[in-house]
Amino acid sequence: MKVLILANAESIHTKKWVVSLSEKGIDIVLFSLHAFNTSSYSDLHNFSYYNLEYNNSLNKQEAKFKKIYYLKAVSKIKNIISIEKPDILHAHYASSYGLLGALCKFHPYIISVWGSDIYEFPRSSIIAKTLVKYSLSKADLVLSTSNVMAKETRKYCKKQIEVTPFGIDLSVFYNHPHQNLFEENSIVIGTIKTLEKIYGLEYLIDAFAIVAKKLPEHKTKLLIVGSGSCEIELKDRVKKWGIQDRVLFTGFIDHSLLPKYYNNIHIFVVSSLNESFGVSVLEASACEIPVIVTNTGGLPEIVENNITGLVVPVQNADEIAKAIEKLLLNEKLRVAIGKNGRKRVETFYNWVNNVLLMIQIYNELISKK
Repeated sequence: MKVLILANAESIHTKKWVVSLSEKGIDIVLFSLHAFNTSSYSDLHNFSYYNLEYNNSLNKQEAKFKKIYYLKAVSKIKNIISIEKPDILHAHYASSYGLLGALCKFHPYIISVWGSDIYEFPRSSIIAKTLVKYSLSKADLVLSTSNVMAKETRKYCKKQIEVTPFGIDLSVFYNHPHQNLFEENSIVIGTIKTLEKIYGLEYLIDAFAIVAKKLPEHKTKLLIVGSGSCEIELKDRVKKWGIQDRVLFTGFIDHSLLPKYYNNIHIFVVSSLNESFGVSVLEASACEIPVIVTNTGGLPEIVENNITGLVVPVQNADEIAKAIEKLLLNEKLRVAIGKNGRKRVETFYNWVNNVLLMIQIYNELISKK
């Protein structure tokens, strides 16, 4: 079987799909608009790639007017199809690669929706909404990582939508001994997120400050892993609370090193304003860390409230603080919830099973040709 994937080659999600499918014997052809570092794919034998070298340095305003530029990619993709003769065309992201795939008029054609392409892009303008509707209308099958995002996607198409979770490699993410980033006996509250507004990290900082002031006798620390446009703003917020000595910003950390950071955390918090799925939550649960998440998007779908984590209201630092305090003061509860989280990931979000599900979908589509 040969699959032509249209996706951003630099995305960790793309890399994970390509590598895993290739390791299962699928011939993968990858097309990316942007030039990319091929080292992540260098060990794959049944893999080839193409790119357009689209200018990724444009700011958002410029990109709005120059998106038309990469439509020339359609002719290149058609040429790739002619050369490679794939069995399936699979686009990841409905509002860009999905449109390119739709314009190629190749079948069987799959679109995987990711999040902002469904929650944000169609709402930005009537044209954007029309483009998403058009892209999805040309797909033989639409895939979503969560039920809640599948429901949102149905606003723009009447196609069959299957849920294909973006699961966790349980051989990589698990509870194991690690090098401590903090002094012994510290209780670490942490998150691993891009430092952007959508993830509501100011509410986590405020909640941590509330707990630190209320329970000064506990050696609480806050670990924030990631980089983004809000980094300076968030560090200023920490200074205003006067908790600089308790907070560590790591900056960007390569995905391969994340298990070490997860295993430094005792309570994992995602304070997002919106979230289509929540991979970092599942990675934390796989490491047997109790999680606290906001009641938005796909997060309540992957966290069983009071069983594998605690679900709190959005934009509410006080409620996040109460949840942190509840877990902070009850080690047995932390351990129990952490173990329950691992079991849930093993049952529903085991990456090995997710890859087999995708291959099954491919086979079913090919059999209908």
